[in-house]
Amino acid sequence: MVESRPDPVAVAMMSTTADERAVLDSFLDFHRAMLLRKLRGISDVEAARRLVPSATTLAGLVKHLTVVERNWFQCLLAPGPGDVYLTSEEDATASFTLAEDDTVEWLSAAYEAECARSREVAARFDLDHVVPHPQLGEVSVRWILVHLIEETARHVGHADILRELTDGSTGAI
Repeated sequence: MVESRPDPVAVAMMSTTADERAVLDSFLDFHRAMLLRKLRGISDVEAARRLVPSATTLAGLVKHLTVVERNWFQCLLAPGPGDVYLTSEEDATASFTLAEDDTVEWLSAAYEAECARSREVAARFDLDHVVPHPQLGEVSVRWILVHLIEETARHVGHADILRELTDGSTGAI
């Protein structure tokens, strides 16, 4: 799979003096790319292997973050007919659950596609644009971007640990 976007490390480094939107977008894209890099070179079986007491797996993290992207950008910020913002613990748990046919290739492609949709949706709104949130009252696009940076970075940290437990690979890149 060839990455069509610029190298996220280079973009993040170039964005050190950019405007707020460019900095937020580049940090989120950096962490999105790091998640996918944690899957490179491992098999479907390795990606689905449970290595910690919870049900967290490398493949499950990618599946979960695909749901997170869709939930925050598409379902909350620009919902279409039938889009429902997920809020329950059951929904959160289910977002990590793998189907038998979930492959590294398929999960990676689905995540990349959802991230592309998220970029398109977010770009249509100013950072100060506010939308109603079923649990928080209201949230701004700025808050959504910061939250997604935090959520993605946290799970990339989990992926770092799981990848190290899988084959000893370490490092951000």
